[in-house]
Amino acid sequence: MVPTTMERALDARRRDETADRPVRLWLYLVAALIFAMVIVGGVTRLTESGLSITEWQPLLGALPPLSDADWQAAFDRYREIPQYRLMNAGMSLEEFRSIYWWEWSHRLLGRAIGVVFAVPLIVFWATGRIPRARLARLSALFVLGGLQGAIGWWMVSSGLADRVDVAPLRLAVHLTFAAMIYAAVLWTALTLSSRGRSPRPSPVRRIGAAAVLGWIFLQIFLGALVSGNHAGLVYDTWPLMNGDLMPPDVFAMSPLWTDLVENPATVQFLHRMSAYVLLALVMVQFVTIVVTARTATARVSAFVLGFAVVFQIMVGISTLLMHVPFALALIHQATAMGVLTAAVIHAVSVFAPGRMETTLLHHEG
Repeated sequence: MVPTTMERALDARRRDETADRPVRLWLYLVAALIFAMVIVGGVTRLTESGLSITEWQPLLGALPPLSDADWQAAFDRYREIPQYRLMNAGMSLEEFRSIYWWEWSHRLLGRAIGVVFAVPLIVFWATGRIPRARLARLSALFVLGGLQGAIGWWMVSSGLADRVDVAPLRLAVHLTFAAMIYAAVLWTALTLSSRGRSPRPSPVRRIGAAAVLGWIFLQIFLGALVSGNHAGLVYDTWPLMNGDLMPPDVFAMSPLWTDLVENPATVQFLHRMSAYVLLALVMVQFVTIVVTARTATARVSAFVLGFAVVFQIMVGISTLLMHVPFALALIHQATAMGVLTAAVIHAVSVFAPGRMETTLLHHEG
């Protein structure tokens, strides 16, 4: 029997999805590693380990100290920076090793992500699984990953001369850029299928999904400023900030741009207000989706996103009230990435519902 046009189209679709599956799984793996990288980075920050390695050696730095002499040399370099002299004077070599391993692990994971991304990319391209148009996008993601490594060193270098920690603004740029790369990789994986077209969604839903996603990046940026300025240790009450809705020292520094990134009162006030705005945006989007959305994926993802934001706000409040304990602070950073994940999935379900449904159906099959 001669296949009909519809049968040939279905066969072509199955072949395309089968070819795309390894690429999609690879991108999911890369996204998971970036997620892990952010968590390890949070541990590095919370343990004040980020300045323990005072050199940037993209290749040779993959090897840790291999002898007692190497460890002593690394420790001697650390003892030359202000953090040791002003915060950790008298630290033993064993104590130094404990913070060194966290920073080394953070950098090693970054190198591993580069390898895990580059090698399969070359293999998939050589075997024809990645078309030329898609290769350009994936290559751009790889370049952005390399740029993130340079931004990481730019951040670390800010704490080697005149500070005991890294500059809050550079920390915020580093974390936010990592979040953007993660979102881009996840978005690419979810929209890998070129099939499953559907009617263009309404402008209201698209604007709402884009606004939520963009605001989450802003909230992550502000959260990093709070962390970099240790603002949670200064204002650890809620709903007011030490008795005031807006403390008198908000916007008290000059110039204004310095106040916006280095004043603990200002950065925490903005972070709190931004969280309320984000919650409002998510609730409006949820109502809009429930009333008008045509796909179950959009409705479910809107519900999950709303739950994730509420949970994150509760974790943030608990972290403040408990005076920023290590475990809760780390959970707060992890749930921020969880909120971002939910926002990306929701945005894809709104902007490319057909591709999202195709991806989900293919996984179920």
